[in-house]
Amino acid sequence: MKPQQKTKGMAMEKTITVKWIKSVIGRTDDQRKTIRGLGFRRLHQILTLPDRPEIRGMIHSVIHLLEVKE
Repeated sequence: MKPQQKTKGMAMEKTITVKWIKSVIGRTDDQRKTIRGLGFRRLHQILTLPDRPEIRGMIHSVIHLLEVKE
């Protein structure tokens, strides 16, 4: 018997595109850690992240610093 491929038959996961548009200077430590936790390294960086509830929650907590394109 051949092992099944995991990619075969699985639907593509939805993604969300996020751009970091405002600095974290003067923001709380939690907000700084959330931006870093999302994977941002520099201002005006664009990331494509999986559209999952935990990612949505992180985005919601720093939505005033981000621009979201679905």
